[in-house]
Amino acid sequence: MPETRLLPNAPTRSQWIEAGGAITAHRHDDHQIVYAARGVLAVTTAAGTWVAPANRAVWIPAGTEHAHQAHGGLELHLVGLDAADNPLGLDEPAVLTVDPLLRELILAYTRAPDHGDPARDDGDPASDHGDPARDDDDPARARLRAVLLDRLSASPQQPVHLPSPTAPLLVALCAILRADPGERRTLAALGREVGASERTLSRLFRADLGMTFPQWRTQLRLYRALVLLAEGLPVTAVAHTCGWASAGAFIDVFRRAYGHTPGTHRTR
Repeated sequence: MPETRLLPNAPTRSQWIEAGGAITAHRHDDHQIVYAARGVLAVTTAAGTWVAPANRAVWIPAGTEHAHQAHGGLELHLVGLDAADNPLGLDEPAVLTVDPLLRELILAYTRAPDHGDPARDDGDPASDHGDPARDDDDPARARLRAVLLDRLSASPQQPVHLPSPTAPLLVALCAILRADPGERRTLAALGREVGASERTLSRLFRADLGMTFPQWRTQLRLYRALVLLAEGLPVTAVAHTCGWASAGAFIDVFRRAYGHTPGTHRTR
């Protein structure tokens, strides 16, 4: 990632980022919850990528270098939390389930009290667009914050992280799949291209990425599917582009991963 900026205070606010927009690499001394009420958000760290549709949020611990990428017009909601205030007890990024109540709490807490719409943003996380104060003197906001933290602590984590490889052989192999998630060659066939046996690559996937080759490739395809759906591509075309044999197979995997079908995803 580009040179990292240090922003001591993680903002609490809502903002709108146009499709294709980004917030460049930065870190802050606070924890932060990042939630996209519309569009698809990709959060990238040195360890990999987290992609979150509208029923997921990303937990970013204090001090974590990260960058944001918008796919589709992105309605972004940020909740900054003091480094001593960790309702999840997590010291690494995670994807969290956002149920309807948690969604409404995040929307209410991050929107400025004088208007309900997210501010148009220039992509600079340090810019000021009327951030709601976090250390609220208002008793009503203090109560809202307390309920929000309580719901966050009960939010289930989702294993949807796409880790980045460090082993040179896997770097080369994963680059092939990132360039074309629809690539259907077996691990043995891909191994012949990068100069390694299937057995060696299988061992590296488990040791370096903590998952099997089929698990990593499926997660990559799901992430690319989210991006393509946000860009307006039809479900059947997404299924074909991402390597599923049929739209039905894609719909089944997508539903099991995200709790709804890709056809209903656009309206969420």
